[in-house]
Amino acid sequence: MTHAELMHRVIADPKICGGKPCIRGTRIPIAIILASLAEGMTAQEVIDHYPHLSPEDIRAALAYAAELSEEGVWKV
Repeated sequence: MTHAELMHRVIADPKICGGKPCIRGTRIPIAIILASLAEGMTAQEVIDHYPHLSPEDIRAALAYAAELSEEGVWKV
């Protein structure tokens, strides 16, 4: 799956989740996925907890985070 295909899975719509980036069609915020991974959950555990997610959705969340870090969005 290409980077563009992964990024197409991410949506930020003011009418959905208050405009926070989430996985298209799920209302699951990217931040929840990333926080779960940061806490030590495996991708499969995240998917088990949120069955509407796919492995590609996990990759999309990571790709989105990587893109933000490249853009220099820093909050420390």
